[in-house]
Amino acid sequence: MRKSCGLNSGPGRPFNDRRWLLPFLASLLVSVTLFLAAACGLFSPPYLAGDDAFLVDVVSFTDWDDGGAPSQRDSGQSVEPEAKDQLLDDNDNPDNAAVNSDDSDAEPPRLAYLLEGTKGDGLRMRRVLQAIYHPRNQYILHLDLEAPPRERIDLAMYVKGDPMFSQVGNVRVIAKGNLVTYKGPTMVACTLHAVAILLKEGLEWDWFINLSASDYPLMTQDDILHVFSSLPRNLNFIEHMQISGWKRIQRAKPIVLDPGLYLSKKFDLSTTPERRELPTSFKLYTGSAWIMLTKSFLEYCIWGWDNLPRTLLMYYVNFISSPEGYFHTVICNSDEFQGTAVGHDLHYIAWDYPAKQHPLTLSMKDFNNMVKSGAPFARKFPKEDKVLDRIDRELLHRSEGRFIPGAWCNGSFEGGADPCLSRQEDSVLEPGPGAERLRGLMKKVLSWDYRNGSCSTLSYDQTKRDWYVPKSKG
Repeated sequence: MRKSCGLNSGPGRPFNDRRWLLPFLASLLVSVTLFLAAACGLFSPPYLAGDDAFLVDVVSFTDWDDGGAPSQRDSGQSVEPEAKDQLLDDNDNPDNAAVNSDDSDAEPPRLAYLLEGTKGDGLRMRRVLQAIYHPRNQYILHLDLEAPPRERIDLAMYVKGDPMFSQVGNVRVIAKGNLVTYKGPTMVACTLHAVAILLKEGLEWDWFINLSASDYPLMTQDDILHVFSSLPRNLNFIEHMQISGWKRIQRAKPIVLDPGLYLSKKFDLSTTPERRELPTSFKLYTGSAWIMLTKSFLEYCIWGWDNLPRTLLMYYVNFISSPEGYFHTVICNSDEFQGTAVGHDLHYIAWDYPAKQHPLTLSMKDFNNMVKSGAPFARKFPKEDKVLDRIDRELLHRSEGRFIPGAWCNGSFEGGADPCLSRQEDSVLEPGPGAERLRGLMKKVLSWDYRNGSCSTLSYDQTKRDWYVPKSKG
C-alpha cells in the first residue's frame, strides 16, 4: 500500500512533499498580474468616466451615420430635444447628410409589414399586398375574428398558391384571428403579436410598418427602400405629442374595460362612472396609430430589459384609444429611444379643420395633395375607388392583379407578360419620381427645427403637419 504524505500523514511527520509548489507559484503569478491590471485600469472601458462607468449597454444600436459618428447612447448621455439645435446647426445635421446622400452602394433595408383587415377585407388585402410587395421584405397578414373562417382560408390559400410567395417564403397569414375592439388595447396586442412572430422566427428586418386594408401606397417599394438605404437605421417614425385638453379628460381619466380581452364576440368598450388620477411617474403622449418603428425599439417593447414597456402596457389596457398612445408613451419616456423619435407617421391623411376624431375618406379630388405630400402611404380609401386605379396607373405603374414592376423583376413585358414572374437579386433597386418626393419629406421631418418638437411639450397640428407652441391658460 502506498503511504500518504502531507498534513494527514500522521503526527510529527515532516512536511516534505513539494509537488504543490509549482501550481501554487503559477496561481500566485496570475493573481498578482490580474491585481496589477485592475489597479492600472487595463480592464476599464476607455470611453467611460465618472458616473458613466456604471452604465452598461444591453443591446448595441446603429450609429447615426455610417461614418462612425457616435450616437447619444454611445456617450452615455441623453440629448434633450430642446438642446439639439444648440449642438448642431442644420448644415451639420447628420440626418440631413443622409437624406441628401444618393449612395447606390448602401445596403437597402428590409421592411416588415403588418397588414390588418376585418370582415369583407380579404380581396382588398390582396390588392394592397400586391402593391407593397418586394422579395426583400417580410409580410404578416391578419384578418380579425370578425372575418368568417372561409375568408381567412381563402386568403391563406391565395398566399400558398402564389408561385412568388411560395418561392420567397416571406408572406405569412395568421391562422387564428384575434378579436380587435375599436379604441381598445386589442389592436396593440395584435401589433405585438406580429412583432413576436417576426422575432421568434429570426427573420431579418430593420423597420416595422403597420397598415390596414384601407391604406394604399403612393410610391413603389424601390422608391422607399432607396431613400431609407441612406438613413440611420435607428429612427422611429411615429407622430406624437404630449396629451392635453379633451384627450386627457376623455381618454386618460375614465376606467374602461375591453371585452375583446376575454370574450369571443365583439362589444364596445365598457366604462365606469369613476375617474382615476393622471400618472406622475411617466408622461402621457398620443398621436397616430400608424407607425414605422425600428427592430431595436420593438425588441425593447417585447423583451423590456427595464420594466417601462410592461408597466405602460398594463396601464394602457385601461385606456381609450390605446393604439394612439402606447408606443408613443414608451418611446418618449425611454432615455434610450426618445432621441430617435421622428414626429411623422409617413401617411397622407385628410382631416377637417380643426381636426376631428376620424379622418376624411379620400377620393379623386385628393390625388394632387396626396402626391405633393411626399408621404409613401395614404389612408383611408373606400373599397375599389377609382382613385386607387389612378394611383396604380400614374404612380405605381401597376397592372390589375400584378405586383409593381421593380428592379427585382427579371422577366419580359413582351406580349403583355408579367415581368415579375421571375426575379433577380433583391438588393438591386430602380427608384423613380416617388423617391424624390419621399426625400423631400425626409428633409423636412429630419431637420433639427422639426425634430426639436419630438417628445417635448410642443403641440402638433395634424392638419398642417407641424409643431406649435400651445397657448397658455392664462
